[in-house]
Parts: sequence; structure tokens; C-alpha cells
Amino acid sequence: MKLSARAINRATLARQLLLERAEVGVVEAVARLAGMQGQEPKHPYVGLWSRLEGFSDEQLTAAVREHEVVRATLFRGTLHLVSAEDYLRFRSTVSPVLEAGLRMLGDRAEGLEPEKVVAAAEKLLAKEPLTFTEVRDALLKEFPAVNDRALGFTTRMLVPLVMVPTQTRWSWSANARFTPAEEWLGAKIRRSAVPEELVIRYLEAFGPATPADFQTWSGLPKAKDWFGKVELAEFTDESGKPLYDVPGGPRPDPDTAAPIRFLPEFDNLLLAHAKRERVIADEHRPAVFTKNLRVKSTYLVDGLVAGLWTAEKKRGVATLTLTPFGRTLKKTAAELEREGTALLRFVEPDAKTYEVVTVSR
Repeated sequence: MKLSARAINRATLARQLLLERAEVGVVEAVARLAGMQGQEPKHPYVGLWSRLEGFSDEQLTAAVREHEVVRATLFRGTLHLVSAEDYLRFRSTVSPVLEAGLRMLGDRAEGLEPEKVVAAAEKLLAKEPLTFTEVRDALLKEFPAVNDRALGFTTRMLVPLVMVPTQTRWSWSANARFTPAEEWLGAKIRRSAVPEELVIRYLEAFGPATPADFQTWSGLPKAKDWFGKVELAEFTDESGKPLYDVPGGPRPDPDTAAPIRFLPEFDNLLLAHAKRERVIADEHRPAVFTKNLRVKSTYLVDGLVAGLWTAEKKRGVATLTLTPFGRTLKKTAAELEREGTALLRFVEPDAKTYEVVTVSR
């Protein structure tokens, strides 16, 4: 069966809870999304606000403090917000990605003996939660001939750790402390890898997709082998390229309406596929994906990235600034203002007034 570009778009949006706000709890939502990019603590809050009916930041904060959701290094070796259950289940599955990440150290790895560093770091962190500055400083005393950044990076990649929340609004301070994951969660990490299961979870959240898409999202190599070990439905895109999906996965009518939605920086919708034309036109990618590896906040119109947004508060006035990529229809502008004002009230609840403005690129 051939799937049009619009059909693929709607299938992806449905799984990412972006066709309509879902009435589910935050833990279930984070699990259904196969985790959320957590490069900065605020981003998952905004992402859930766009996806869940009646979401308040207190709901996610409570799940974090009750150890039901954690922020930790996982897929692609980057920080993710995931359910505690998923972290315990998939940490070993992605460990090859994290181990391979040490190659990024290059010359800074001179003299590094990862096994010894891991043992020393585990001993340190078993005593108390530490920031990575504290971890590096302590390890440097034990390994004075090794680059301090290499010591910290090795700890981050190879020691299963979670970030300890604080009393700040978005749950984590800029220089958060880390603690052993198993101690924090009171449970053991599954020791055997389950890549086939991760393929299923990925497709449930981002399908229909290709092995290359899965590899881009997870970082795991040889993805085609794992796809061949599970029973999947097979489709093709408009160019005849094979796509795979879970049997019975949601594939809405391509004419299904897609509402205005605001996405935070680093949203996984824009990061989970090797080719991203299902949600963003190639011509707009340079404006979103910056040379210093940032992924800017965007908004969707009819299911596609149509512009950028930023929010700030000055002297009691919260302002949402929209930068569209093209002409904005009058009806769309009105919808953007309504949804944008609601977003501002969420991120800046203490503001006295709210404004939505549009600027040219």
C-alpha cells in the first residue's frame, strides 16, 4: 500500500498527540511518545502542554518528584525525559550508543581508562548526588593526567545516572546534581538488551518509518537487522521507498484536520527521522537547525513547520514573537494568536498582559 506524504504526516502527528490533545496522565503520555528530548528542563513541559488536555506544570513536576519520570542520558547519547519503567528497560539496549560516544573525545581521551573511571565515579556518586563539576574535580584528583572533560563525559555516558530534581519551577536547576539511577528508582536496570522491543516502541511513537529513521532517533547501528526480527506491516512512500509500521498502528485519513501547535526547542518530532520532510520542508531546515546544533522552537500549521517562535517577559508584559516562513492567512493568524496567548499564559503565568506579534525573517 502506498502512503502519500500527507498520510505519513497525519500518522506521525496522531502518534505524537498533535492532532488533538490527549486526555491521559503525564507518565502514560511520556511513555507513548517514547520519551521527550530533555536538553533543557523547560522543553518537555512546553511539549506536554501542546499535547495534553488540561496539562499543568504541577502534573509533570509531581511525576518527577515521585520518581515516575526521570531525566537522564539515553537515546542518541542526549538528555531525555522518559518514564522510569522505560529507563530501566532500555538503558542497556542503548549502552552501545553511549559507549561509542567516547570516540568523540578524540585526543582528549589520552590516558583514559574507562573501566577505572567508571568504578571511581560509581564510588563517588554512591555517597551523595553530585554536579558534574564536582564529579570532574573529584576524579581529576584520582586521575590527574587525564583531561577533566574526558573524565566527566565518560561518567555521563557509561554510568547509569538520573538528574535530581530541585524545587525550581521546571524541576531542575541549570547545574543539576546526578545520582545512580537504580538507587533513585529502587529497581534494577534490565541487563539484557531488547532492541526489537525498542523498534516497536519507536514505530508506535513515530511510524511509519524506515530503519534509517530508527537509527537516527536511537543512535543504534544495524537497525535494518532489528526490523527484520519483528513482525511489521510494510508500505511505500510516494517514491516507492519501503516504510514499516506496527500492525494496526493509527493511520488517520489524510484529510484529517491538523490544528495549530507550538513545539519547544529540540522537540523529537523534528529529530526522530533521517529525512524530515514529513513535518518540515527542506528549504526551511536551515532556519530551524542551527550550525551550533540548536533546534529552535517552531509552530505547526496544517501539520507542517510554518515558522519560529520565542517568548519573553519584560516589565510584566509577556510577548510571543512569531517568525513565519511564508504568507500567513488571516484565519491562521487568528488561530495562532489564540493558541499563542494560551501558551504565553502557561509559560508566563505571572505576566500582567500578553501580546502576540509577527516579524519578518
